Amino acid sequence: MIPDGTYTATVDRFEDDLAVLLIEEDGQDIDQLVIDQSELPWRARKQNSVLTVTVSDGEYKSGTYEPDETEERTEAAQSRFDRLSRRPPQDEE
Repeated sequence: MIPDGTYTATVDRFEDDLAVLLIEEDGQDIDQLVIDQSELPWRARKQNSVLTVTVSDGEYKSGTYEPDETEERTEAAQSRFDRLSRRPPQDEE
């Protein structure tokens, strides 16, 4: 069970009407919560959205969408993808 507190969470995926949130502590995923998609703030109802969530008695109580953090993480992931997708230089023989 996730201890009571405030955490950063990322929307990992949707399964039917449920959202799976990855809960972070100190930058590491520590657990996950499965909640009804309708409990998410409207703008956070997409994959990879970042939220600040409150957990009480091991359950999701509330969440606030973090648009700046979502954008930063999206840009960082795209940058990593772009670097990895470049062809390595070919050695000329």
